[in-house]
Amino acid sequence: MDEGLRSVPALLAHNVAVRPDRTAYREKEFGIWQSWTWAEAADEIRAIALGFLALGLERGDYVAIIGRNRPAMYWSMVAAQCCGAIPVPLYQDAVAEEMVYVLDHCGARFVVAGDQEQVDKVIEVQERVPCIEQIIYLDKRGMRKYDHSRMNWLADVQAEGKVAHQRFDKELDTRIAELTWDHTCVMLYTSGTTGKPKGVVLSNRNIIETSRASAEFDKLRSDDEVLAYLPMAWVGDFIFSIGQAYWAGFCVNCPESPETMIMDLREIGPTYYFAPPRIFETMLTSVMIRMEDASPLKRRMFHNFMEHARRVGPALLDGKPVSAADRAKYQLGDLLVYGPLKNTLGLSRVRVAYTAGEAIGPEIFDFYRSLGINLKQLYGQTEASVFITQQPDGEVRSDTVGVPSPGVEVKIADNGEVFYRSPGTFVEYYKNAESTASTKDAEGWVATGDAGFFEDGTGHLRIIDRAKDVGKMADGRLFAPKYVENKLKFYPNILEAVVFGADRQMCVAFINIDLTALGNWAERNNIAYSSYQELAGHPKVLETIQGHVEEVNASVAEDKMLSGCQIHRFLVLHKELDADDGEMTRTRKVRRRIVEEKFADLIAALYGGSSRISTETEVTYEDGRKGSIKATLEIRDARVVTPARAVAAQ
Repeated sequence: MDEGLRSVPALLAHNVAVRPDRTAYREKEFGIWQSWTWAEAADEIRAIALGFLALGLERGDYVAIIGRNRPAMYWSMVAAQCCGAIPVPLYQDAVAEEMVYVLDHCGARFVVAGDQEQVDKVIEVQERVPCIEQIIYLDKRGMRKYDHSRMNWLADVQAEGKVAHQRFDKELDTRIAELTWDHTCVMLYTSGTTGKPKGVVLSNRNIIETSRASAEFDKLRSDDEVLAYLPMAWVGDFIFSIGQAYWAGFCVNCPESPETMIMDLREIGPTYYFAPPRIFETMLTSVMIRMEDASPLKRRMFHNFMEHARRVGPALLDGKPVSAADRAKYQLGDLLVYGPLKNTLGLSRVRVAYTAGEAIGPEIFDFYRSLGINLKQLYGQTEASVFITQQPDGEVRSDTVGVPSPGVEVKIADNGEVFYRSPGTFVEYYKNAESTASTKDAEGWVATGDAGFFEDGTGHLRIIDRAKDVGKMADGRLFAPKYVENKLKFYPNILEAVVFGADRQMCVAFINIDLTALGNWAERNNIAYSSYQELAGHPKVLETIQGHVEEVNASVAEDKMLSGCQIHRFLVLHKELDADDGEMTRTRKVRRRIVEEKFADLIAALYGGSSRISTETEVTYEDGRKGSIKATLEIRDARVVTPARAVAAQ
């Protein structure tokens, strides 16, 4: 590795020298794609950095970044690094109260906000976060009448930087030259599933070494395209949209809005794509909804070719032998079904696609690979700069997360917990020496909190579940809720599932319906409903969900190790689990303990044998107001399958 490439600003300068005219960023605004080359992006970043210096940004200061994915937001992060400061991206959908802790904990002096909504949230908490000295906003709409004594439009900051360049050029160059492996590159906060978020300090070494190794693993090139749509506060977006993008020199495309993301995805046709399981589940749901609305002939053709694709598609993708007849039918299917479907999803050009964040249902994973999409799983954490394991081409399976990434060591403790160490291992938790010491030992081994094992012969890692969630049933059988939940979420009608059963005689479940899928079904069947709650309690919906639960039970029964996790009783929740209500993280992970406490009456009813339960639940509205909803829920028994019967049925 070039000794000079030891910071993101150094990688930026390298791209300007090597590929100045290649497109580095695109953004869709007002329906039009705008582009910036590496040379143009570097000019924008330098102007922002000079403007920051003019406003008094010091070495070691923290700069909070709040907003949707836009080139100028990424440029602000790199500009902060150029000044020797540390970017701290926050989740843009977080309410003001959630931002208080992070802004105060990191001591942010500067905040770069995307628009008026984000500025309003910062102003709301500013009295409780006295460290904030400057608010810089990107979109000036609605900002004219605000007090601008400590507030500036980003374009004005850039203009000031350009005007003052003779005063600050030398200082900026000095600060860039000072950056080393050990300087902090970014600080990212954990999602806080079990308590307060922790500030994960990642150095230039962590980010750049990890980006280099992972880019080489998948042969990423400067002509690759990615769509940057995931939260900037999430480590995955930082690695893909800054780390790997700056290492490989590829183009980062920013969609116009979350609502236009799928349309923008089709227009860009990325070659490198990442999405958490929830996105792939949503895409599959939309496909199935469209097929329900198609003509009988098209439905038959779709199901016929998809059945063939599931049988031979993954083998073709992995270069394994397939008969000439099967190959010919697959090619016809690609012409009539798979190709048009991939084009509709915006995935026609994908060379490498990844999913991570939580386990994906095997049926969903296999669906995409059967289409010829090179979807792979990786296993990672914020504390690892993402990558712990990856799946090599030709060794991709739905039930493993691959082999250790280049430069990563992985070991399994006696209790089954997965440990790793690597060049990407985080420096520390900010202002939290106790948590740092309990997570990372003196030799650099990090406890993941996940339970797993290496398969004999293949060297592939299998993750069972979160170590704290894996337990035993009352009779000693293994309890791994995520395994069952992912099987349930394969069905388009099921958005979320939470399974309980640790130390109990049987497993029970909460189900969230997918309002889009079931709303479409209700419309086709002339079923009127006025709310999520009403549709969730409809007898035909409950019958449909019961069918899904019982099909999952039959599938779970086939796994001898986890057959005890079949669901005996379930209910469909009267509300969606929501991050605003504290039931999920901003990355859409269920806060299992909070759900358990909040809905303790429902769990008691499931285990108590009741057939109905009346409940009242506090909810948070979009404007932050609190309210409550009342409901009477029906509890249903589901048929379970003994393992012996499951084997006989095969």
